[in-house]
Amino acid sequence: MVQGFSREPGTHGPLTGISAEGQRKISRWAAAIALGGFLFGFDTGVVSGALLYVKQDFGLNSFEQGSVVSVLLIGAVIGATSAGRLSDGLGRRKALGLIGVVFIIGTAIASTANGYPVLMVGRLILGLSVGAASAAVPVYLSEISPTKIRGRLLTMNQLMITLGILVAYLVNLAFSSSEMWRAMFAVGAVPAGLMVAASLWFLPESPQWLIAHGQAERARKGIASVADEATADALVARAQHRIAEDREQRERNAASGRTAQRLLAPDLRPALVVGLTLAAVQQFGGINTIIYYAPTIIQQTGLNASNSIFYSVFIGLINLVMTLVAIRLVDRAGRRVLVLVSLALMAVSIFMLGLAFVVGMNSVLTLLFMVIYIAAYAGGLGPVFWTLLGEIFPPSVRAEGSSIATAVNWISNFVVSLSFLPVASALGQGESFWIFSAICVAAFFFVGRYLPETKGRDPEQIEAALNVRFGHDQDPPDTSSKAAMPRKGRS
Repeated sequence: MVQGFSREPGTHGPLTGISAEGQRKISRWAAAIALGGFLFGFDTGVVSGALLYVKQDFGLNSFEQGSVVSVLLIGAVIGATSAGRLSDGLGRRKALGLIGVVFIIGTAIASTANGYPVLMVGRLILGLSVGAASAAVPVYLSEISPTKIRGRLLTMNQLMITLGILVAYLVNLAFSSSEMWRAMFAVGAVPAGLMVAASLWFLPESPQWLIAHGQAERARKGIASVADEATADALVARAQHRIAEDREQRERNAASGRTAQRLLAPDLRPALVVGLTLAAVQQFGGINTIIYYAPTIIQQTGLNASNSIFYSVFIGLINLVMTLVAIRLVDRAGRRVLVLVSLALMAVSIFMLGLAFVVGMNSVLTLLFMVIYIAAYAGGLGPVFWTLLGEIFPPSVRAEGSSIATAVNWISNFVVSLSFLPVASALGQGESFWIFSAICVAAFFFVGRYLPETKGRDPEQIEAALNVRFGHDQDPPDTSSKAAMPRKGRS
């Protein structure tokens, strides 16, 4: 089984009842932590422009072009599944700094590559850091998040991913006239260096990690820096209670030999099915064919490389703007409605994008359909998936469930990115987009049937609602009177 990152329930995290000033301080920490998400976005976006020039310098065929993109995803799967042990051993803060160091090393190799094999090595190392960041950042954020702004802080990771993509497109544009693809890669060392510096001198360690490792007093002082002393004492006591219960549960499962089978239990299977399906759909809906290959796709409408990169900036901009919209709505409109609207618009827009290629519409219409598709994804499925991933699994299996779903997400990303160009060559660009449209339609009906609303619900209510939707006769429990008290069992 894929090892989880955190053994403690993340999105219910120890911080509640924090003052307004304390919340602002936590938000600044969250922004620094989410630099890992920025690196994730930058490195997945920068290759889209660099690829136009790399393929000329190194004489790459369509498979080799796809492999330059997708080898990062192999490294990402390894990084994501290894980050748990690393972070549990070193702590969240030191692990984040180490991820930044690995990113700098990968950037140095990729930007100085003298051929296809060395470039592949650099991209693989970059993948290790990107994958580790994708696992580390959401959990680190969740462990410092007050419940009141949980959704917003968890979606900050997606915001920084989209900001990284936009900056990557702007960097591509800046160097497109000189065709300096090495400089495009090299710019990524700047945010990586900032993340290393933040981990050394600015960020606090996760209170939950400190408590789990016998440093409760240090955790209490950290919480007291954003809350009063009484609140800090109460939150430390609650976290100790939960950690002890979770440890006892793991020991019981290990003793009975059920550790690997917990997620397959009838009451937990609905969460696993929903989590893995959404993880796959987020990629098989076609998003990264646009993110990775936007300039390549636009170039095939008849524009030159520089103009293709210029127009791709609009895609990155709308991606960022709509993610900001999703952050505003996720704790208001709810998760389920955002995902449903997102999938519906994605299905229509990517179908029209395919039609634009089949009938030969002009570049403006092609770009318009791409922008609508990106807006639909960024306003719903993109950021909300990561919020749901921290909510649908009960705390006792949240680490394992989230890690498995993250691995499925990266594997799906790898399959789509590697196969897109060859499939498009075989079937046609437009017909390939129609496949993604059909997947979005199927996902819309799946979400409508099986995904309950998770906004404002605690783990027991979410688990019960999932079981009801899967045909198990359960009613969501009324736990409102226990909201401020330490919970037992799987809470």
